[in-house]
Amino acid sequence: MREYLLTLCITAAVTYLLTGPVRKFAIVAGAMPEIRARDVHREPTPRLGGIAMFFGLCAGLLVADHLTNLNTLFEKSNEPRALLSGAALIWLIGVLDDKFEIDALIKLGGQMIAAGVMVMQGLTILWLPIPGVGSVALTQWQGTLLTVALVVITINAVNFVDGLDGLAAGMVCIAAAAFFLYAYRIWYSYGIEAAAPATLFAAILMGMCLGFLPHNMHPARIFMGDSGSMLIGLVLAAGAISVTGQVDPDALKLFAGSEKEAVHQTVPVYIPLLLPLTIIAVPAADLILAIVRRTWRGQSPFAADRGHLHHRLLEIGHSHSRAVLIMYFWSALIAFGALTYSVNSASMWIVLSVVILSTIGLVLLLLPRFTPRAPRWAEAFVPPRYRRGSAAEADVPETAGTAAEADAQAVEGLREDAAGDRMPVAAGVSGVNGASAVGSRARLADRSRSR
Repeated sequence: MREYLLTLCITAAVTYLLTGPVRKFAIVAGAMPEIRARDVHREPTPRLGGIAMFFGLCAGLLVADHLTNLNTLFEKSNEPRALLSGAALIWLIGVLDDKFEIDALIKLGGQMIAAGVMVMQGLTILWLPIPGVGSVALTQWQGTLLTVALVVITINAVNFVDGLDGLAAGMVCIAAAAFFLYAYRIWYSYGIEAAAPATLFAAILMGMCLGFLPHNMHPARIFMGDSGSMLIGLVLAAGAISVTGQVDPDALKLFAGSEKEAVHQTVPVYIPLLLPLTIIAVPAADLILAIVRRTWRGQSPFAADRGHLHHRLLEIGHSHSRAVLIMYFWSALIAFGALTYSVNSASMWIVLSVVILSTIGLVLLLLPRFTPRAPRWAEAFVPPRYRRGSAAEADVPETAGTAAEADAQAVEGLREDAAGDRMPVAAGVSGVNGASAVGSRARLADRSRSR
C-alpha cells in the first residue's frame, strides 16, 4: 500500500507543479478559445491542462518502475507500456483539438486507434465472467471489438461531462478511488498478481485528478481540455479492462464449489468493472441522453449544446459549486455503493443506506433556492453569501428598476446584444467575479437562442 500511495503522491505533485507553467504556455500559444454559447464561464480560460496530467502519468509510471514491489509488475506484464502508448496517442490528439478544434470524426478515429494500440500490446479482454454461466473465453476479434468499444464509450462519457469547473476531474477521481479499493482487495487479499496493473492505474489516475483539481476548481484558472478529459477516460477504461478481462474469477476461490458459483459471488462488482459506464453512471447517463437528444433533433451526436445534466442543474437555480457537489454526490453514491455491495451483498443495511442517501440526493435536487446559513458565531469564518446579513442588507439603498436589472445581468455574467444573442460580460464588471455562471429561471428561454 505504501508504494501505491507514494506513486499517487508523486503523480499528484508533478501534475500540480506543472499545471502553472502549462497555463502560461497555453496563454502564449493562444489556446484560449472565445466563449461560446454553450459555455458557462465568463472569461476566456486557457486549456491544455492535459499536458500536466500526461506528464504526471509518466512520472507515476517511472516511479513505480523503480520501486521494489512494483518493479516486478513491469517485468511480468506489458500492460503499463500498453497504457503509456495509448495514452500518448490520445493525449496528442487532444492537444491538437484544444489548439486547432479538429473534426469530431477524426477524434473518434484517433480514440479507436489508441484503443487498438493497447490491444496490440496485450491490454485486452480475454474472457467475460457471466452469472450462471462462468467465464466465457472470447476470440481475438471479439475481445478486440469489445475492448475498443469500452475505451471509446468511456472516453466520450468523461469528455461529455467536462462542462463545469472541477466536475470531470472530481467525478473521475471518485470513480478511481472506488476502483482502487476493489482492485487492491483482489491483489492483496486474494494474492492475484493479475490485478496489480489495475491497482497501479487507479492510483496514478487519482494522483492526476487530485493534482489538477486545485487549479480547476471554480473559478477555474485552466481547463483540462480534450487532452485531459480523453486521457483520464482512457486510463479509467484501461484499468477496468485489465482487472475485468484478465483476472480469472475462479482464482478468487470464494467457494469450494464450481466456477459458476464463484462468478455468481463476484458479479456485484464484476458487472460495474465490466461496464465502466456503471461505475461512472452519471456521465454515462449524460452521454446517452445527449446522443438521443441530438439525433432526435436531426443533429450530429457530437454537436455541442447546452442540454447536459450540469447545464440543467444550473438552469433550475443551482449555483456552479452546488451543481458540481451534487454531481459528486451521485457519483460517489453509485461507485461506493457498488463497491460496498460487492464486499457484502447479503447485508440489507447497505441497500437501506443507498436508498436513504438517494432520497437525500433527490431532496437536494429539488431545493435549488436553498442557501445554507452559518450560525452567528461562525459568520466571520465563512463567505458573505453564507451569512445571515440582515444588517448588511438593510444598508443597501434602493435603486431604480433599470439599475437593478443591470446588476442582475452582471451577476448572471451574461448580456444580450441588440440582436438578442447572449454575449459574455467583460472582465471587471461589478458583480461578475464570484457569481454563479447561470442565473435565475428567467434565462430558460435563452436556450432556444443559444442552439
